[in-house]
Amino acid sequence: MAEHSVAGEPWWRARRTWVIAAAGVVVAGAATVALVAQASGAACAAVAATTGQATYYAADGGGNCSFDKVSEPLVVALGNAEYKAGAACGGYLDVKGPKGTVRVKVTDRCPECAAGHIDLSKQAFARIGEVSAGIIKVTYSQVTSPSVPGPVTVRVKEGSSRYWLALRFDNTGNPLASAELQSGGAWKALGRTDYNYWIAESGAGNGPFTMRVTDTAGRRTTLSGITLTPGAVQRPGATGAGTVAPKTTGPSRSSAAGSEPPPAAASLAAAGEGSFAPLDLATTAPASGAPAAAKHC
Repeated sequence: MAEHSVAGEPWWRARRTWVIAAAGVVVAGAATVALVAQASGAACAAVAATTGQATYYAADGGGNCSFDKVSEPLVVALGNAEYKAGAACGGYLDVKGPKGTVRVKVTDRCPECAAGHIDLSKQAFARIGEVSAGIIKVTYSQVTSPSVPGPVTVRVKEGSSRYWLALRFDNTGNPLASAELQSGGAWKALGRTDYNYWIAESGAGNGPFTMRVTDTAGRRTTLSGITLTPGAVQRPGATGAGTVAPKTTGPSRSSAAGSEPPPAAASLAAAGEGSFAPLDLATTAPASGAPAAAKHC
């Protein structure tokens, strides 16, 4: 959870600033407008852009989503309604402000933020607005299937054992919709926590484990060779990275191991061993006549 500040002030004073500024600077509530992203080799679709406001805080890349800290965090904390009890973790937003557009990763929750109010890292805020302003008008939209810095990683939470297992996934690009553990010849669905770990309440033995994750765009990846090593970030072998999962008409069910068709060779060759093209987080100037976000699919 973020402790927020504006222009170096403590979060409680910054919060008061938000309220005052909102009265004269930002239109109450959040407005949405449909934007159509232009395809450029990645899966793109119509997205809804939210018009609202942004503040900043001393983010470090960690936060309520339990991701690891980074030296140059271009990240964002969302209010409860948009954080969705952790379901937004790991996704990316394109945020447009007075000075341009920046891409940020969802890593934290901002309990004080109403819908339409996002809290950026200071580094991200500085790319699209004047830090001295403290609060700026923005429009932002979710990015579908963006490039990411590297392969999918898995972290086994401290306290995990053969009797209780908690796993965190990173570099998925889109937020995850489900995580399943291969057990006894079938896939067992894990439960998601609001701090972005997936839990097998009864454990899964001593490992190694095979997991199957499906993101919100329907892309499915199988990760094998995950060891019971609490606290370590692992880069397990991946197959089917980026392949589209079969559509279902109802809730996800466990299925027999090996029932999933093999991914197309071309898809694996393009995606690599669970990896994606490096993510360019540089600020882009607003495009004339078209939303900057349309360039980033």
